[in-house]
Amino acid sequence: MAVTRRDFLATGTALTASLATMLALPGVALAESYDEAKLLETTGLEDLVLGEANAPVTVIEYFSMTCGHCATFHSTTFKHLKEKYIDTGKMRFILREFPLDPLAAGGAMLARCAPNGNNYAMLDLLLEKQREWAYTDNPVAALSKLTKQVGFTQESFNACLTNQKLLDDITAVRERGTKEFGINSTPTFFVNGEKHVGALSSQEFDKVVEPLLK
Repeated sequence: MAVTRRDFLATGTALTASLATMLALPGVALAESYDEAKLLETTGLEDLVLGEANAPVTVIEYFSMTCGHCATFHSTTFKHLKEKYIDTGKMRFILREFPLDPLAAGGAMLARCAPNGNNYAMLDLLLEKQREWAYTDNPVAALSKLTKQVGFTQESFNACLTNQKLLDDITAVRERGTKEFGINSTPTFFVNGEKHVGALSSQEFDKVVEPLLK
């Protein structure tokens, strides 16, 4: 069932008070393998991709904007991956939305709507400043203020959050991840088809990636 704008706007104190419970994720699980060609298929929403298309390693991350573990990963391990592998042509990194709640869906929509090609900048900003909007009594107002830093106006902010097709597309990505790849928490990664659950450290990711480069 798609998350509606009414659901999103209804988030606030009750939602943010329950985030701590929702974000309690399991540790790194034993790896499972999935068909990479099937993983790379999309539901119609274009993937957010960093890196070279012909890189020997492809990582797909399913993430949620309100996931504390995702925010930690992007402020630590992801920076390591970008410098060591993505920027050097060794890794293609695909980001896919898996909103854990209506507020996360709204954040994902705003990253998709960011003006002037600032999609990644918006995504980075929302994860970096997660506590400033995801843990407030008025997350909508906090989001409105943050989005102005990447060029949103109040009009474009409102238009984005009333884009039902975009919300449906993001919901479809999440639902496919659950049904076809067994995703039930974030972050979840697929490295050349191998599934890894949890916010892997830089050292843990190196152990997974380095053998694939030999």
